[in-house]
Amino acid sequence: MKIENNQAIVNARSLSISTKMSIEICRVIRNKNIKDAKRMLNDIVEMKRALPLVRFKRDVAHKRGKIAAGRYPINTGTQFLNLLDSVQKNAENKGLDTNNLIISFAKADRAEAKHRSGSKRRTGAKNTHVSLVVTEIENKEKKK
Repeated sequence: MKIENNQAIVNARSLSISTKMSIEICRVIRNKNIKDAKRMLNDIVEMKRALPLVRFKRDVAHKRGKIAAGRYPINTGTQFLNLLDSVQKNAENKGLDTNNLIISFAKADRAEAKHRSGSKRRTGAKNTHVSLVVTEIENKEKKK
């Protein structure tokens, strides 16, 4: 994937978070303003709003509101907030306007399962690779 001048990227490797919840969060924050995505993730971490599950919703109960199945992935949401802060700083270092950033690409992949130590040997730990790309959109007022 080629990165253009109006884009900033962050790649995180082997984060110890759930891959399933990461995929659901990526689906929700893709094509959103970075401020709206941060606000939504803060609400999820504080358990004010549930993350709507679409793909991995088997045996998950309904939540209050207009969503059907949902969960509150606190650890995954916290890690994504850190990643959004990082990509915002990367965009700022690149000279982009941080008020006009859209998350144009969000992808989560399964990483290798490293073995945990202890009495239950050969138990794999969850690890996830996450890639985020933000794009600066042009203000319509500046064009005029």
